[in-house]
Amino acid sequence: MEVKIGVQYAPRELVLESAQTPAEVEQAVTEAMAKDSVLTLTDEKGRKVIVPIAKVAYVEIAEKSERPFGFTTR
Repeated sequence: MEVKIGVQYAPRELVLESAQTPAEVEQAVTEAMAKDSVLTLTDEKGRKVIVPIAKVAYVEIAEKSERPFGFTTR
């Protein structure tokens, strides 16, 4: 699943591929907002991304899209 995090005053968003479900990511965001703490997510390679929730502008959760490449006619 793909997660995009917009950070205040940052020109680019953070993008990570996560093995977590959309519900788990939503729960992590909700808990971080309720506690006014940090948002911690883990990507598919096991790396952690930690962002202070006060600096998060938005979080976009999307299913991983398989894009065709080459000259296919699907």
